[in-house]
Amino acid sequence: MKSKEDENRQGMFFQALQGKKIPVLTLDNKWYRLLTEENRTEVSALEEELNALLKRQGKLNAEIKDIKKLKKKLMNEIVSLADEAEQTPGQDLTEKMEQNKKLVEECNERLENYQDELMELPKEIGQVNFQLMLDTMGCCYDTMQENTAQIEEIAQWVAEIRVELKKRLIRKQEMEQQNHAIYSYMHDVFGAEVIEIFDMQYNPEA
Repeated sequence: MKSKEDENRQGMFFQALQGKKIPVLTLDNKWYRLLTEENRTEVSALEEELNALLKRQGKLNAEIKDIKKLKKKLMNEIVSLADEAEQTPGQDLTEKMEQNKKLVEECNERLENYQDELMELPKEIGQVNFQLMLDTMGCCYDTMQENTAQIEEIAQWVAEIRVELKKRLIRKQEMEQQNHAIYSYMHDVFGAEVIEIFDMQYNPEA
């Protein structure tokens, strides 16, 4: 169940999308890159519905093309049969013509049904695509909010690490300077042989 905040946010997205030309999302490669795996799961039902409508649209267009091709072939055969029947009348030719006429009527009926369905599909595709865009905007909004929170957290961590790093670099320099001073003093006072006894590896020239 959506919270009041989610409903208000979707209402805001709805207003923003009104009158805008929205590409068919599942045909747009950029759309897929917007979504995380979790987001894809959230919109998968709408994605599948939209793809099914697009597939149906493509199938209808192909079917209509094939039916028109068949109808043209049948009409040409009827004309040829009619010419042939005038010259040599026969029962077989008449039956063949009637059969072709019946098939042409069936083609016309199927064409009408398919074209009616095809006229409705863009509206259905548009509605599902619009809802998918609304849900996509919601997913992207949530992702950006989560990213922003983590960006701020990381920025804070980096700032703290920089302070700590600076402190440690200063401490490192201080200890190096102290070692240098000790080495120089002991070398001057005791000489190199005594320093070797203490196994001191510090080399200020390195």
